[in-house]
Amino acid sequence: MKKEKQKLAILGGSPTIKSKRSHYQWPKITKSIEKAVIKQLYEGISIYDKSGIFERFEENFAKYHERKYALLCNSGTTAIHSMFVAAGFKQGDEVICPAYTFFATVTPLLFVGAKPILCDCDENGNIDPGEIKKKINSKTKGVVITHMWGIPCQMDEIVKICKKNKLLLLEDCSHAHGATYKSKPLGSFGDLAAWSLQGLKNVSGGEGGVLVANNDEFYYKALLLGHYNKRCKQEIPKTHKFYKYAITGMGLKYRAHPLAIAIAYNVFKDLDAYRKIKNKFALKIIKELRSINGLAAPKIKSGVTPSWYALVFQYKKDKFQDLPIEKIFSAFQAENLTEVDRPVSTAPLNLLPLFQSPEELFPVYKNNLFSYKPGDFPRAENFYHNAIKLPLWTSKKDAKMVAMYIKGIKKVIKNYRKLL
Repeated sequence: MKKEKQKLAILGGSPTIKSKRSHYQWPKITKSIEKAVIKQLYEGISIYDKSGIFERFEENFAKYHERKYALLCNSGTTAIHSMFVAAGFKQGDEVICPAYTFFATVTPLLFVGAKPILCDCDENGNIDPGEIKKKINSKTKGVVITHMWGIPCQMDEIVKICKKNKLLLLEDCSHAHGATYKSKPLGSFGDLAAWSLQGLKNVSGGEGGVLVANNDEFYYKALLLGHYNKRCKQEIPKTHKFYKYAITGMGLKYRAHPLAIAIAYNVFKDLDAYRKIKNKFALKIIKELRSINGLAAPKIKSGVTPSWYALVFQYKKDKFQDLPIEKIFSAFQAENLTEVDRPVSTAPLNLLPLFQSPEELFPVYKNNLFSYKPGDFPRAENFYHNAIKLPLWTSKKDAKMVAMYIKGIKKVIKNYRKLL
């Protein structure tokens, strides 16, 4: 019987976990969330100004991140678009961006006509400060960074580079709710910062986004882009040059849905508690798998506290006699480790057609052409092709499931030669 348990499920053995169902649910639909949604249903399902659940969320979110303003949007993508418009990026400008990120970090830049200058990544998948330095020229107006998988970028160096070169710094914190760098919250380093509140994000309402700013002008421009009429009239001073546009704004509507924000606000209130549990499980998994020479965990420096949107290992196939990652991944799946994943949509942008030939969808780039191709960013491509992702559970009750995943991963690794 013991021998049968050690036989890989992909080769006919018993799987580590019996059930194939999902082993991870987020956000957890608690009684308090149910109550909040029902309460909001009766308070109103449309909010046109800064009031109610919008005001409560924004005021507390801004305070948490040590910023003057927070502005809710209907997605992280529209929050990022709002950042780019607020920053004043335009045709002819160059903006340095990470090559390895979810594409929505950069695609809103195409709508303002600026040119994305992609940079390769460091060992954790974050933008490499050394590469940023190489790409700066007289046309460079700003730097966009993503804290990939909830691990903070190298903020000391990046902030220093931006200040020295008088560049705007914009943070995409969509993976990094609650993460800190030297005790300072991510989102408080840049001139602007944005978060997604969608899906499995650490603060989720199902859909939604939020940005923060300290600068009045940036905030007013973000308001005008997607929050016309009542909110602009409420918040932009009548004496300000932008007030005359308050009724129409720029004509877009990026308002969030109150029911989504009611959910997100309840999750946000418990963010630090969830983050502590995630960190405990992350450290446990890393410690347990440390002895596996070919499965490299992220390297976390002193003073850095990740938020662990996910735990991403790097698969080193040379340590496994060049066994393809597809085979090891299939073996994990056969053990019913259903939450083990290979992130596909989060990829080096140079591998995507939109960044290889943007002019077909965005004619402005016919005269300001940029074109990337496979091979341009070898470190980002290597990170992407060898990434194995695990979620981080959020309840102490999940300890048994975490242990089962560790057991299943160890079982596959121990018997990898049988997959050759």
